Amino acid sequence: MKHQESGLVIDSRSLPRQPGASLRVRAVFDPAGLANDVTAVPSGDVAVDVLLESVLDGILVTGTADVPYTAECVRCLDPAHGHLDIRFQQLFTYPGAQSDGEEGDGADVAPMAGDDLDVTEAFRDAALLALPFTPKCRPDCPGLCPACGFRLADDLTHGHEHTDPRWSGLASWRSTGAAPEGE
Repeated sequence: MKHQESGLVIDSRSLPRQPGASLRVRAVFDPAGLANDVTAVPSGDVAVDVLLESVLDGILVTGTADVPYTAECVRCLDPAHGHLDIRFQQLFTYPGAQSDGEEGDGADVAPMAGDDLDVTEAFRDAALLALPFTPKCRPDCPGLCPACGFRLADDLTHGHEHTDPRWSGLASWRSTGAAPEGE
């Protein structure tokens, strides 16, 4: 296990450059600053399992990681947290290799520049897409009362008597048993 100070960079020198060869690597790095508008990955080390595979035109990097996140519940505003199963993949082509017409999908194909493979962007892209936009403290969170802001998880029977002013005449008829005026 190797700790990465500046991004997720994998050394590929131990991988034989013949198609079919593979090498498993475990790297640890801090994905600080990874967040969307409502969810963030807390600062701290994350272990990333990486599989390097030699292919005809380069090295295919496949990675997985279990990444924690923190947020505020969109229903009750309590703290919400959980873990994301991040999976990413990127192909690094050897210098002078053809990318077989994958020019339109250039985000997943990068030319090699030396033996170090920087998969930081592939990891960050996969993690940002996996971050929830509507995090909840629990799947069945009832939220807050729309009238007074009471946290409904504390009392599921909480409620307010609301009478629509258009039906006020019928409300008095219901309580007295008398017919409304005009009938």
